[in-house]
Amino acid sequence: MANTTTSGAASATYVDDPGFAARIRVRDAQALEEVVRRYLPQILRAARGAGFAPQLAEDVAQDTFVTFVETAPRFEGRSHVRTWLFGILYKKIAAARRSLGRDNEMDDIEEVFEQRFDNTGSWTRPPRPVDAEVYDAEVRQGIDGCLDRVPTNQRMAFVLREIEGMDTQEMCKILEVTRTNLGVLLHRVRNRLRDCLEAKGIEP
Repeated sequence: MANTTTSGAASATYVDDPGFAARIRVRDAQALEEVVRRYLPQILRAARGAGFAPQLAEDVAQDTFVTFVETAPRFEGRSHVRTWLFGILYKKIAAARRSLGRDNEMDDIEEVFEQRFDNTGSWTRPPRPVDAEVYDAEVRQGIDGCLDRVPTNQRMAFVLREIEGMDTQEMCKILEVTRTNLGVLLHRVRNRLRDCLEAKGIEP
């Protein structure tokens, strides 16, 4: 067991080493293979979280890594390689959802605040936290269908936070939004989930 732990720690250090970005830029085969080995499960999970069937999720994940290899010379290491990969994945998911006709028009930010917040910025109708309910069996049955109706950026914000457990800074880099806009995205998706679940007769 000790050897496994040591090996895992060494692998983490290996990927995070400052010189690793340089090896990615020259498309060092061992470095590229290590990135795929380490992050493929997360990329596949996030693609499934975007609402894709297994085969399409695998196609999107494969596309992500193809682009990763193609653009490797441009990776400067300013962000973590995982952040860079998920940024590619987000664009692939957005394109795939558009081609499937799943995306809706973005909500106007002012409309969101008018509907859900008063002039002090407080909730007009405070929702119960979706986080606490998302693992409840009844909510789980309805949540995928509800998420399928929200725009890609909202769904990915939910997936990155609730499934991947990413922090705000990394999410902002992946989604290319400010901290304020990320907060609005999360409020939007939680509100949409609440309304959708209530329409299904599930009390969140």
